[in-house]
Amino acid sequence: MRNIIYENLASAAPAPKAIIAVSIMLLTGFLMTRVTNKLRLPNVTAYIVAGILIGPFCFHFVPADIVKGMDFLPDIALAFIAFSTGEFFQFSTLKKNGLKVVVITLLEALLATLVVFVLTYFILKLDLAFSVVLAALASTTAPASTVMTIRQTGAKGDFVDTLLQVVALDDIVGLLAYSTAISVAVYSYAGGKFSLLNIALPIAKNIGVLFMGAVFGVILHFALGTRHSHDNRLIISIALLFSFCGICTLLDTSPLLGCMSMAMIYYNMSDDQKLFQQLNYFSPPILLLFFVRSGISFDLEALVTPSGRIGQTPLVIIGVLYFIVRIIGKYVGAWLGCFLAGKPKKTRDFLGLALIPQAGVAIGLVALGARTIGGEEGEALQTIILASSVLYELIGPACAKLSLYLSGSYSDKLEDVVEVEEQSAAGEPKTSLELLIERIEKIQKEIPAHEINENEAAFTEAAERYQESRAPYRLGNLYRRR
Repeated sequence: MRNIIYENLASAAPAPKAIIAVSIMLLTGFLMTRVTNKLRLPNVTAYIVAGILIGPFCFHFVPADIVKGMDFLPDIALAFIAFSTGEFFQFSTLKKNGLKVVVITLLEALLATLVVFVLTYFILKLDLAFSVVLAALASTTAPASTVMTIRQTGAKGDFVDTLLQVVALDDIVGLLAYSTAISVAVYSYAGGKFSLLNIALPIAKNIGVLFMGAVFGVILHFALGTRHSHDNRLIISIALLFSFCGICTLLDTSPLLGCMSMAMIYYNMSDDQKLFQQLNYFSPPILLLFFVRSGISFDLEALVTPSGRIGQTPLVIIGVLYFIVRIIGKYVGAWLGCFLAGKPKKTRDFLGLALIPQAGVAIGLVALGARTIGGEEGEALQTIILASSVLYELIGPACAKLSLYLSGSYSDKLEDVVEVEEQSAAGEPKTSLELLIERIEKIQKEIPAHEINENEAAFTEAAERYQESRAPYRLGNLYRRR
């Protein structure tokens, strides 16, 4: 059955073949989330698993030329992922704990990079180019799982503030490390001589992209400053995002840093959260296709067969050791950073647990890296990151929730959530029932009268305006029918 579907799809004309393949990817990714939601796993895991199922190692529903024709997806997906994290860079927040957060971020990111490099280059004896790129990718963290867990638990406090700022800055360090590493890898594979210029050029290029992103952020602010409908706001913002992404592709650099800068400048100039909420409604199909395509590109055979190896080391061994060593590097680096920054003991002990997830940014960067390096090394790099990302997304949300609980950022006990006086005005102890009633009343006062999800409110408002704009046409049709 699957061979018949694949053969008919592969022999079809380009247009229907692409449309059907995209629909298969969207539907399979969505259906897999029905399974992972029951298991309380993030959607990223569902998308990657769906890609593996419809890829060449299972049902083989999507032709290879369609997958190859989607090479632009990593750039677009990275642009949306980076832009969505830009709203966490509020200047007022960064001024308070900026230096401390930078110290923590540098130590947790670079220590993870260091221990992975020591593992791959000195212990496993892998070649330098492969080792530096894999080590650089180890520094990145997935913000989505952590932010989602914080919102679900309602956690707050110094631990949460520190965690959000570290996660936001973490990917900047990871991108700079990756840009340097990929340049070293390219020169190494090309047989060129290594020099400091090879490191300085990509860093200078990324600094240039950072400033260009800031310029685009100013342009976006003034472009949306005049009155526009919600549809036009979405069109303008996506057009600028795609334009910026295309320029970065021409410059052969990642759009990640520039899109973060673009979003940061726009948000701090306009304080407009609704644009981010609108984009959050637009981006899920794009991100789904990107992660499903990553799953399709996942070389499962190389991971599980004896022939899949780098040098003398099987990929499965590299993947397992990378998975373990990166966690150790993240935890120890976060602990040292918090210690040097003078953070409380609970923040020191448990921050590293919340930095385990690794998905969106790492997968996007490794897709670019695999395209740049090419060959078996590029495929092996992508295989290791994809396999470990699935594992990280399986345990990451649970670890993040555990860290929030152990740090005292939230509690399941009512007496920890709401504090009330345990004695009356006369100095007599209150009964358990009286304390319970007071806590319930205090919670009721803190709950807004009509609490609506901000994303849903933005989407509903846009839909209502669209319906209002269509009202004259509907009335005209009604009169004609009469």
